Amino acid sequence: MTESIIPIHEIVQERYGALAESGNCCATGDSCAADGSCCQPVQLYGDDILQALPASVTNLSLGCGDPVTIAALQPGEWVLDLGSGGGIDCFLAAQRVGETGYVIGIDMTPAMLNKATENRVKMGVTNVEFRRGQIEQMPVVSDSIDVIMSNCVINLSPDKSAVFAEAFRVLKPGGRISLSDIVTEGEFSAELRADAAKWASCVTGAIPVDQYTGLMRAAGFTDIQVIDKADAKNIVEHQAGMPRIYSARITARKP
Repeated sequence: MTESIIPIHEIVQERYGALAESGNCCATGDSCAADGSCCQPVQLYGDDILQALPASVTNLSLGCGDPVTIAALQPGEWVLDLGSGGGIDCFLAAQRVGETGYVIGIDMTPAMLNKATENRVKMGVTNVEFRRGQIEQMPVVSDSIDVIMSNCVINLSPDKSAVFAEAFRVLKPGGRISLSDIVTEGEFSAELRADAAKWASCVTGAIPVDQYTGLMRAAGFTDIQVIDKADAKNIVEHQAGMPRIYSARITARKP
């Protein structure tokens, strides 16, 4: 791991640890958006998809979209969620893969892992587990996962090539990836890229969508599709000098 990666990881972990300790994604001074939209995860999902989840899960919804629906999960599949946070997408996936399936959530922040585990116990969910680790070096066996999901997390990584290489490694042949993430149209200035606080807020770590899908292709993924792309002004606060910022949902497959 290079020295440049360490500070970003530390700053991201500090921010999300504070959010986990608060138990509410808008309880800190730098909420996800000026209008507090991150506190209303139902805006990102279908009207009835969250009904079975307690507030301790939905209040920590820190995503930028719905990767679960486009994943087309099937009973019995093994699912890996990158940057699982409070566990919302893991629990939604667990409902779809059923008792014969299994869901693993990876997160590097101990407070988030504790919160997610508390939620799992509270809900009595038996087909989900949470592991501590970084998405650039996943604590998962190679060729063991049917579907990888991630929700507004890969943009936070300072080494996205490593993330996609690891995702390719752990997927079974024919496995697929379903992502919601922040991407851009155009580049941030070097000055904005150097703002670690904005990086940790899902802003300046984002890259152009063509570059994003190019890294996926370089890792070996095929059938890459940008399913949809929406203006992210209700998710991240836009400032002068920034490129256009989008929330995109992207799918791909390991041959």
